[in-house]
Amino acid sequence: MTIFPLPAFQDNYIWIIQDKDSSAIWAVDPGDADVVLNYCHHENKTLTGILITHHHKDHTGGVSRLKQHFACHVYGPAHLTDLITTPMHGGDQVTIFTRTFHVIATPGHTLDHLCYFYPEETSTLFCGDTLFRGGCGRIMEGTPEQMLDAMTKILHLPDNTLIYGTHEYTLANYRFALSLEPNNKALLRSNRISQAKRANNQPTLPTKLSVEKKTNPFLRTHIRSLKVKAAQQLNEKPADNSVAAFSQVRRAKDSFS
Repeated sequence: MTIFPLPAFQDNYIWIIQDKDSSAIWAVDPGDADVVLNYCHHENKTLTGILITHHHKDHTGGVSRLKQHFACHVYGPAHLTDLITTPMHGGDQVTIFTRTFHVIATPGHTLDHLCYFYPEETSTLFCGDTLFRGGCGRIMEGTPEQMLDAMTKILHLPDNTLIYGTHEYTLANYRFALSLEPNNKALLRSNRISQAKRANNQPTLPTKLSVEKKTNPFLRTHIRSLKVKAAQQLNEKPADNSVAAFSQVRRAKDSFS
């Protein structure tokens, strides 16, 4: 199984899943139908399935046209009745080619957010806007408690899990992360690598969970020095519980410039 991005809009990635020696592909969060249609036309591919992580238009805007054009299956949050063919909930499974992905409910960014996890060989997580390299999604519909719970679910996945987020936010995320941990050697190294990739117009995704554990502030809100820095940026006292600490770090990022 090969996974690669098709850039869309300003900073989105539509992840394409392709099996060896097959003309069939799947797409994850195709916000722009033209991007996928053009790829299929030039490469003689047929879209047979779509995964949706959540309802935002930059993740779903191309689904209707693609479904109409290819008559493909669409898996996603159950309330998207006009788009999906198969509703998904946490604990469900979906088979892509010969591989079974497990559905993980991760409300926080939105209330309907789902991630898709493949646990075998090289573990794979399609996580939409839940987790990015060096960051996480804004809490737009959920609560800090829900978003922290989503982070905890991801933390329990294998360290070698490849994290396929949907936005190229890495360098901006790292500027904030470095404001909290300016001497974090793993973070400094990952920032240098990512800067070089972007200078060559290469994606910084996927990332590995093992890297995120060492560098991503939203997986590190239990570290006192990081919490203190976030509280200082907000002119607040450091939080005294895990949910409040996560909220402080998220709010510090929201106001960071």
